[in-house]
Order: sequence, then structure tokens, then C-alpha cells
Amino acid sequence: MSLRSPLSKAVGLGSAKHGFSHWWWQRVSAIALIPLSIWFVFSVVCLVGGEYQTAVDWLSSPFNATLMLLFVLAALFHGQTGLQVVIEDYVHTKWVNLSILLLIKFASALLAILATISVFKVVLGG
Repeated sequence: MSLRSPLSKAVGLGSAKHGFSHWWWQRVSAIALIPLSIWFVFSVVCLVGGEYQTAVDWLSSPFNATLMLLFVLAALFHGQTGLQVVIEDYVHTKWVNLSILLLIKFASALLAILATISVFKVVLGG
């Protein structure tokens, strides 16, 4: 039997505010994705049945290219942040946790670079 209070047992175990940053950025990216998703779905519906050149011309517009990049980058960030929280909460083996987190971050970075290069290639006509 211990005479220590629950508070004294918890002191020094770390801040309870650690997850707030993840929670906050998850909400910010979700709010950003609402109008971007509506724009994306509306745009795809409008492009259905069109030819390839119609889609290229549509994406060549600076406005549409900017919104497409914002949509893809916000979606990747939102997904990466959400997966990070899940992995940190449910994977308890340190090396597995670290390996999966690094894989998710590298995959997100790679997809972000590929999406950016692809949009710039269409915009610049390459």
C-alpha cells in the first residue's frame, strides 16, 4: 500500500497538453477541406464526359491550379496528421511506432511533391 496521492504519482510524467497541437491542426485542415472538397466535387462533375484537353485547359487556369494544389496538400496533411494520432495511440512497440510514422511522413511528402510537380507540369504546358 502506498501513501502517495494520485497527483504525486502523475507529477513528472509529462504534459497533458501534448495532443492539443494534433487536435488543433486536424480541425483546421478539416475546415479548410470543406470548401475545397465542394469545389473539387463540383469541378469533377462539370468535367465528366469532357475530353482530355478540356481537363488540361481547366487545370491550366491559375485559379483552378491553386485550388487543386491546396486541396491535395490539405488532404495529405489531414490524412497524415490523423494517421499519426492513431499510430501513436494504438502502436505501443517503439520501433514499430517510429517505423510506421516515418513511412507515413515520407509517403505524404512524396505524394505532395508528385502532386505539385504534376500540377506545375500541366500549368506550364510541359
